[in-house]
Formats: sequence, structure tokens, C-alpha cells
Amino acid sequence: MAKKQNDKKYLFDDPRNVKRFLVIFYISLVVLLGLELAVHKHPHFTWEKWFGFYAVFGLVSCILLVLIAKYILRPLVMRDEDYYDDE
Repeated sequence: MAKKQNDKKYLFDDPRNVKRFLVIFYISLVVLLGLELAVHKHPHFTWEKWFGFYAVFGLVSCILLVLIAKYILRPLVMRDEDYYDDE
């Protein structure tokens, strides 16, 4: 099958680039968690002292935002399929 002239090859089309990106991503996560041991925090609450608190808090918050948007907000703003059709 002939390749179309306007088919572009993007950065993440190559599986090696995806693997490189994931390796860099995981290394950066480990480095950031390691830095948490070295950085002095000024917590206001007891749970802010826990190791990895902000990482877990961010993950849980993101998941909650997606679930709230999907199951609560989407039904509120969703219209019927033929809402904009002329009568």
C-alpha cells in the first residue's frame, strides 16, 4: 500500500520514543520523591509531614475531578442528540 504524501511522522508514533519518555518520566518521579527527603517542609497540619503526602493528594484530587466531571457535571450540561437540529 502506497503511503500518502501528506502522512506525517510524529514524535510519539515511534514506540522507542514512547519508551524513552516513560523512562525519563519515571526517573523524574523517583528524583522528586528523593528530594522530598532532603527538603525541609513547614507543615501546618500533621498529615503534611507524611512522606509522599502531596503526591498522593494530587493523584486523588485528579481522580476525583475526573469522576465529578463525568458523573455529576456531564449529565447537567449534556443535551439531546438532536438538540440543535431544525424542526
